[in-house]
Amino acid sequence: MADVRPFRGLRYDLGQIEDLSLVITPPYDVISPEQQEAYYGRHPFNIIRLEFGQDTPHDDASNNKYSRAAQVFADWMQKGILLRESRPAFYLTEHRFPFLDGHRSYWGLIAAVRLEPFETGRIRPTEVIMKGPAADRMNLLRACRANFSPIMGIFNGMDGSLRELVPEIDPHRPSFTASDDAGVTFNVWVVSEEAPVDRICRFFSDRTLYIADGHHRYTTALAFREEVRAERPSLDDSSGFLMMTLISSGDPGLTLLPTHRVLKGLSSEQVSRLKEGLRRYFEVQELPAAASLERLKAALSRSGKAAPMFGMYGPRPGGYRLLVPRDLSLLRAMLPPEKPPAWKDLDVSLLHGVVFRYLLDISGPEEEKEHIEYSPNEAEIVSRVDSGKAEVAFFLKPVAVASVIAVADAGERMPPKSTYFYPKTPAGLVINPLF
Repeated sequence: MADVRPFRGLRYDLGQIEDLSLVITPPYDVISPEQQEAYYGRHPFNIIRLEFGQDTPHDDASNNKYSRAAQVFADWMQKGILLRESRPAFYLTEHRFPFLDGHRSYWGLIAAVRLEPFETGRIRPTEVIMKGPAADRMNLLRACRANFSPIMGIFNGMDGSLRELVPEIDPHRPSFTASDDAGVTFNVWVVSEEAPVDRICRFFSDRTLYIADGHHRYTTALAFREEVRAERPSLDDSSGFLMMTLISSGDPGLTLLPTHRVLKGLSSEQVSRLKEGLRRYFEVQELPAAASLERLKAALSRSGKAAPMFGMYGPRPGGYRLLVPRDLSLLRAMLPPEKPPAWKDLDVSLLHGVVFRYLLDISGPEEEKEHIEYSPNEAEIVSRVDSGKAEVAFFLKPVAVASVIAVADAGERMPPKSTYFYPKTPAGLVINPLF
């Protein structure tokens, strides 16, 4: 079902850039302003200048971060900083990362995937998306006509990792390697030989893909493809493909982290309604005053998949609490009746549907944008409550990969920022030129 192909990627010339770790970055949407500044200073050829350029006070329609990215991109190609692969290739990538007291790894395949409207069902969205970043990514695509970082997709039908699909590689000799600031190592094998390339293409020809991360970039790429086709119908269809990292849902190292919520700008009436509603519908377990964030995380972890449970911090001066539904069937009955069971079974659906919508009347995109912020960093959202920038924080458990797929197969999407696939494939390992 999916059209997955090798492509002639652009890569840094290892003769000029000896340490790729100095020039890669995370995808643009997880980079803070402070990190953006640091990446600019790290190396003059850091991919940040293409992936997530800086605004300046003097920007206008003809001189801005997008036009500068295009100029820098052309300059790096002209100088040979970026070299194009001699023939189409897949890029098999091991993501090896510290986790708990040891290490994990999962394998991804960086590939060019033919864009499909969601209506075909061949590529399925998993989350509701927010409109903000789409214009930014469209402007960058128009200026540079390239994918600087891959979006992430998962697929069913393989018990282990994609490593098993390419037994030819020498696991001890990657083509190139880079590491990020979190200690994640990315080992990459360039796969361009005819036999493994054909095997990979055939393998994906009857697979459905699910977008794990990068919904904004996918929908932007669809819109860009239609623009290009309207302007130049005879043009080669390179704009009809998008760079993705494909991951087996059965890879034992595939890791989903929760994305937590912080509520800001609540009125005193809303805070009162929240406190009253939580006491009515949840067992509110007060943790001891000396309890740490680690104790709350441990309690959520122990609960596993057995029953829904949220963590909560605030409203001030309150501390950490655990919230357990008193009557789960009652709460699920409060969710929209048209939603499928797989969606109603999610903890994040209960939080959004019961706490945010029913108790606080935060029910539309504008209200959500005004009152809800998201972060996978627990300490960060606690600090926002402590500083008075927000009223209350909610902590979630990770969503299971099987639940992500079940919701998508039911034709539904999870609430925004329901999952955080970790670690993400960085920008700068390989670039997909759309020309």
